[in-house]
Amino acid sequence: MPPKRPPGATPFPRKVVEGSPDRPDPAELYAALDLGTNSCRMLVAQPKGNQFHVVDSFSKSVQLGQGLEASGRLSRTAMRRTTQALKICRSKIEKHNVKHKRLVATEACRRAVNGAGFLSNVTRETGLKLEIIKPEEEARLAVISCAPLVSPRTDQLLVVDIGGGSTELVWIDMSRVPNIERPRALMRLNTGFAPDPGSPFPAAHVVDWISVPLGVATLRDQFNDVENDAARFALMSWHFEEHLSEFSPYEAEQTREGFQVIGTSGTVTTVAASHLGLRRYDRSKVDGLRMTSDQIDKVIRDYLDLGPEGRRADPRIGRDRHALIMSGAAILQALLRVWPTDRLTVADRGLREGLLYAQMSADGVLEDGLY
Repeated sequence: MPPKRPPGATPFPRKVVEGSPDRPDPAELYAALDLGTNSCRMLVAQPKGNQFHVVDSFSKSVQLGQGLEASGRLSRTAMRRTTQALKICRSKIEKHNVKHKRLVATEACRRAVNGAGFLSNVTRETGLKLEIIKPEEEARLAVISCAPLVSPRTDQLLVVDIGGGSTELVWIDMSRVPNIERPRALMRLNTGFAPDPGSPFPAAHVVDWISVPLGVATLRDQFNDVENDAARFALMSWHFEEHLSEFSPYEAEQTREGFQVIGTSGTVTTVAASHLGLRRYDRSKVDGLRMTSDQIDKVIRDYLDLGPEGRRADPRIGRDRHALIMSGAAILQALLRVWPTDRLTVADRGLREGLLYAQMSADGVLEDGLY
């Protein structure tokens, strides 16, 4: 399946919370739930200054997309697992009396012929109403979640979100935005990739974006029949790169000076944890870590040397990640083969954080200031 990208990115309307006042109380809580191909994740948070404070969280590998590549449908077992996880999310929302929430589903529900029907069943069983968002909105939310990590010295920015069923890439030209304004310019993309002609603020220019229908789960499933570990990895990496040909910056050579890649995914954070030698994951050491292409390549070579059994036993990778790490590493290697960098910033953040920033920004409960 070739990547799909409309000829231009269109603005996205602000999410209106039904029945909420024009300006919510900044002390009230917000929830963001991301149901992906592999995981179900939720954050409950309170606005705090120009960011937010996490009150509660949930994350579980539900493997909703298991078998989707072959059948085109969500399996009964996967749907049952996912529904149980969503019941836990509902209990947390009720426990904290959350008034503002946005609950979304992504690639697995977009692609499955029974995706919409599954979400209708979820509403009946849990009371939660999840909406299937389009790839362009998924890409936009990934970008604004990473706003606090953009360097003031960055002229060209590539944000990469490696998901379970798809990978979103957004290339942003920041060169015309004053250095100190660059994080805020990314946050202003919360209403869409197209610039607001009436805005008095300097705008970040989205050069191009693309949603590739290959993520860690779907890419792994496509090459499951290749027995040799190294050969399977090489095939996955080159196959992913073939899907980048429609992305306009692909043919242009990019200098490392003033170029930053921000990677947000379990793959990137796992690679970072392995680089640091963490036997127990520590978000405070991983989020915001800067790595070079050479450092990432060394970690990937170590993964290949370990082999499947070695990766399964490696505490730096973890039991939930070992089956998916090589397909994710293949995507990461393909990207860095095309755009090598001395500044890949690791983001332990993503769609949930983007959903929270977008809701809070639209409601006007975030203070304006440096990120």
